[in-house]
Amino acid sequence: MRTIVSLDIGGTQLRAAVYKQDQREPIAQKKIKTRAGEPDTIGRLFQLIEDVLPPDGKVDAIGASCPGPVDPHTGIIMFTPNIKEWRDFPFTAKLMKHFGVPTYVDNDANLAGLAEWKFGAGRGHHHVLYLTVSTGVGGGVIINDRLLQGSHGLAAELGHTTVQVDGPLCGCGQRGHLESFSSGTGIERFVADQLTAGRVSVLHPEKKNSAHDISEAAKQGDELSIEAYQIAGKYLGIGVANFLHVFDPSIVIFGGGVSQSGPLLFDSFETSLKEHVIHPRYLEGLVIARAELGDNSGLLGARALAELKLDL
Repeated sequence: MRTIVSLDIGGTQLRAAVYKQDQREPIAQKKIKTRAGEPDTIGRLFQLIEDVLPPDGKVDAIGASCPGPVDPHTGIIMFTPNIKEWRDFPFTAKLMKHFGVPTYVDNDANLAGLAEWKFGAGRGHHHVLYLTVSTGVGGGVIINDRLLQGSHGLAAELGHTTVQVDGPLCGCGQRGHLESFSSGTGIERFVADQLTAGRVSVLHPEKKNSAHDISEAAKQGDELSIEAYQIAGKYLGIGVANFLHVFDPSIVIFGGGVSQSGPLLFDSFETSLKEHVIHPRYLEGLVIARAELGDNSGLLGARALAELKLDL
C-alpha cells in the first residue's frame, strides 16, 4: 500500500500530511508558521516532513502545492508570494536529494482543481473546469482525466485572460483581465474608484472596504455594492463562456471566498454566460457546483498529483 507525503505551502503556513492509499483521511498531519521573512524556509519544511513520517520512514512519493508560477516538469518554483528566497528555486531536486523519493510540485490552483476532480465536487466527471474566485482568480483544468499543465507548466492561468481590451489594470500589470473585474481585489477597486468620484453609498470613502464589506452592504440594498458584484458576475460569465468554448467541460466548480456570495454574484454570472456562449449546446447538462474541499484542497491536490505520477 502506497504512502504519500502531501505538502501545502502557503505564505503564512506550511502544512504536511501523510496518506495511505485508498484512505481519505491522513494518518498524520502537522502545520507550522511559514516565517517567510526568515532564512532557511526549506530547512523548516524538511523538519516538518520528518515530523510526520511513519515510524519506518518509508514513503513512496512527495507531492506539493505551491502558490505562484511553478514549472511542474522541472520542479522549479519560479517565485512564490512571501517566500522571497524561493526564486527559480529547484524545489523537487532539493527534496529528492534529502528524502530520496520522487517529488512533484504544481501551482495551488491547478492542484485544487485536481483535488476537486478526484475527491470533491468533480468526482465522476472527465472534463472539469475549476475556478477559484478570491483575492485573485485562478484556475485548473482536467481534460480526459488528465491535469492540463502545458509545455512550460504554465497552463490554465484563467484569471489572466483578457475580457475587455484596455480595461482596468490587473495586479499582473496587464489590463482588462478577468481578475481585474471579478476578483475580490477587482470588486474593491471598482468601489473605491466610484467612492472617490463621489458616488453615494453606505460604505465610507476613507475606509478600505473589503469584498466582504461590500457584499454585506449589497445585502442591505446599497446600490453601488450591488453594481460592483453585478459587474463582477457579468465578466465572470464572459470569461467562463470563453473557457467553455475552449475546453467544453461537463462541470464548472467555483471555490474561493468571493464565490460564496451566492446570487449577488451568480445571478448576473448566469445571465452573462447564456448571452455569451456561441451555442446553447455548451450549456446542455453543464453542472455549476461549489467546491467541496475547502482548506484541504491543497493537501489533497498534492496527494492526487503524486499518486497520478506514480501510476504513469
